[in-house]
Amino acid sequence: MRPPALKTLDLYDLNPPPARFRDEVLAGLTRAPKEIPCKFFYDDRGSALFDEICTLDAYYPTRTEVGIMRRCLPDIAARLGRACLLVEYGSGSSTKTRLLLDRLPAPAGYMPIDISRDHLMRAAADLAMAYPDVEILPVCADYTLPLHLPAWPRPVARRVVYYPGSTIGNFHPPEAEAFLRRMAGVAGPGGGLLIGVDLKKDRATLERAYDDDRGVTAAFNLNLLARINREMGADFDLDGFEHRAPYNAACGRIEMHLVSRRAQAVHFGDRVVTFTAGEPIVTEYSYKYGLAEFALLARRAGLTVDDTWTDARGWFSVQYLTARD
Repeated sequence: MRPPALKTLDLYDLNPPPARFRDEVLAGLTRAPKEIPCKFFYDDRGSALFDEICTLDAYYPTRTEVGIMRRCLPDIAARLGRACLLVEYGSGSSTKTRLLLDRLPAPAGYMPIDISRDHLMRAAADLAMAYPDVEILPVCADYTLPLHLPAWPRPVARRVVYYPGSTIGNFHPPEAEAFLRRMAGVAGPGGGLLIGVDLKKDRATLERAYDDDRGVTAAFNLNLLARINREMGADFDLDGFEHRAPYNAACGRIEMHLVSRRAQAVHFGDRVVTFTAGEPIVTEYSYKYGLAEFALLARRAGLTVDDTWTDARGWFSVQYLTARD
């Protein structure tokens, strides 16, 4: 038997120009505290490191979410229904998507959206081989910005925006509210949002997940500086910064920092950014929610939580949201 023919995948490319990366990084480094948007973690190396993080014993979100998906797939697939167009934000390796595509009845197609073009195209090509009957259109874009997605060539009964992992927690709550509204606009009338929401739990479990003993998360964090050096011609000394990820209980969030080990200056051409010893760059916030707390956030965004699936320990949730009438 011949192997299936390789599909030729079109790419819908909405990726912002490289100047936006430079502008956003420099703007963030002039704030107090200094910060770099976490969306810039995901160059090719960063995407590979994040895939490795997801396999770590300490990193419970992926393992727990996959367990929920496997156990609750019949209910989730029934909720999404036939001829569903699945639009995934931050698709990465699309590992969890395979669980859905295995179970969805006659899906209208799959639209993965990711900021890392090479990683996106490899993952989309793998899926096209595994699911030759599913229409796949990869979109390279910064999904945190307003999106105008292409029309779909097949009949669609419902458009569902899939946002797995704990990535909704990267937004401050007011920003998360606005982002949920934009996702609902992409889903459109009769559509829905299928979202992974990380739940509040003890400090030790949270901090271990974001600062593992093997140092993979530290390498992931520091790779952001390596990317800036490579793409912006900066001269960050990676040994001059230390990864930290404390849990801020008052705000209910993990805070990922790169902390300057000494007083130092970093050059970006003719621009200079100075650091004092112990000064942090905030690279990520990851908010954790209670179920009632997230339901209230959804209501403020004009959405209703129709279904919630959790694990036995109540560590993580997968939620289906629709626009309120």
